[in-house]
Amino acid sequence: MQLLILIVLIVLILFVCIIIYDTNHFVVRKYRFLNDKIADTFRFVLISDLHNKSYGKGNERLLNTISQLKPDAVLCAGDMLTAKPRRDFKVAVEFMSRLALDYPVYYGNGNHEYRLKLYPETYGNMAEEYGEELKHAGIEPLVNQGKEISEKNIVIYGLEIGREYYKRFQKRKMEPEYIPSLLGQVDGHVCSILLAHNPEYFSQYADYGVDFVLSGHVHGGVARIPLLGGVISPSLHIFPKYDGGVFRTENKKGGSTVMILSRGLGTHTIPVRFLNPGELIEITISPKE
Repeated sequence: MQLLILIVLIVLILFVCIIIYDTNHFVVRKYRFLNDKIADTFRFVLISDLHNKSYGKGNERLLNTISQLKPDAVLCAGDMLTAKPRRDFKVAVEFMSRLALDYPVYYGNGNHEYRLKLYPETYGNMAEEYGEELKHAGIEPLVNQGKEISEKNIVIYGLEIGREYYKRFQKRKMEPEYIPSLLGQVDGHVCSILLAHNPEYFSQYADYGVDFVLSGHVHGGVARIPLLGGVISPSLHIFPKYDGGVFRTENKKGGSTVMILSRGLGTHTIPVRFLNPGELIEITISPKE
């Protein structure tokens, strides 16, 4: 009996140690892709779901790692802050402001940025204050609009979908005309990158006709089980299909679309990570020879 109790205690201590480590640690993952539309190699860092997390004072560990990667730009898939009434978003503002000093930053909103705007009766003027801070840093979020990088023949779109597409326990159907109604038609002659926070609608993003989708939101499934993957999504789906990594599909326009799904950098609601450290992603897209 004593031996059994000792084994259980050791397992619990190990479990807690892994949680503490993974919740305060991030890894770098690198992906390379070829594209026949891009004019020149584009190497960038993807960040997502920071949720006001600090890796060292002023997020120095995170900033130093990005500096070592020397990206052409930083692309953000949303949820840099956490939408809570009277919650300080200083960490997110300082981090994004520091990035904007050294790199072009393309910021796509997540559901938390969107929520601030949607419920002013709950969050007051937090949305306006956060927007002003970003603007002061030289960052203009891409809210259902695109930004062209002409020298590389790239356009980066920022998609902000409605709150109804983030409901728990259920997945609302997204009609084919919904995304074009927000963004217009995609130019099939340009390498297109879509910042779309919620990965559940990957097939709809693909059928819109973009080449690449960058998402977050799922936090890697919070905890990961070997061979099974992430355990739970924010919509409370068990073992979600899209939990992190690279996904590919053919689209209705006769091409293919790649989704790179970040496991995020911070936590929210369930404030732990298990076998699932934070993730900073470097992506390189090069022309086909």
